[in-house]
Amino acid sequence: MNPIIEIQNLNVGYENKPDVLKNVSLTVFENDFLGIIGPNGGGKTTLLKAILGLTQVTSGNITFFDAGKKVNHINIGYLPQINQIDKKFPISVHEVILSGLTLRGKFIKRYTAEDKQKVKPIAEKMGIENLLYRAIGELSGGQLQRVLLGRAIIDNPKLIILDEPNSYVDKLFETNFYKLLDEINKEIAIVLVSHDVGTIISQVKNIACVNQNLHYHCGSNISQEWLMGAYDSCPIEILGHGSLPHRVLLQHDHDEKE
Repeated sequence: MNPIIEIQNLNVGYENKPDVLKNVSLTVFENDFLGIIGPNGGGKTTLLKAILGLTQVTSGNITFFDAGKKVNHINIGYLPQINQIDKKFPISVHEVILSGLTLRGKFIKRYTAEDKQKVKPIAEKMGIENLLYRAIGELSGGQLQRVLLGRAIIDNPKLIILDEPNSYVDKLFETNFYKLLDEINKEIAIVLVSHDVGTIISQVKNIACVNQNLHYHCGSNISQEWLMGAYDSCPIEILGHGSLPHRVLLQHDHDEKE
């Protein structure tokens, strides 16, 4: 399978913390479903920002591929943490989804009739077609997540990145949301960051733990020993049976400027 992103020996830091990421290497493949776990302050969000070009790297390389050939960039959809969204902003569901077409190097764009026609099929796929002209401030957490996912996929990306998508939603929505991601993953690669290890290992194809360094595990059948090594000095409690933990409970004192 062809790679779409190849990260080699990546180092990223900030003025008050020079070693947020150290010597990180990772390959994301076409139709991959990669789960990223790790302690708070371990560098997960910084890694996402580096892939998206939103933070400066100290050293190392991030290479993009399209159909096996190196390219300058690829189209990436992004679903941020829901608490980063200002629900008081006066914008409709239709406008939010449509805004996913604004990117590709342009901050201001006049939408065409063809652009606007793309919104309804996406909304139907997300199961929110009846909410198109509702203000985002009227939505539940689960409804807003579907809107943001629609925005992330409307421009036919090669990859979508999701940062803690199961925060602020109930378990029923979470189950349906992951079913939706499974459908999307048939055509689009997914990188998903989550603290909920028990959920993530039942959904993804491969696992990476980011804790300054990156520990990669091919497949999702991870063991307690692998998790202990990946989390290093961070205290973790794994509840479950055999090599399939239900839950990881974490308390950390790390700080990461993200």
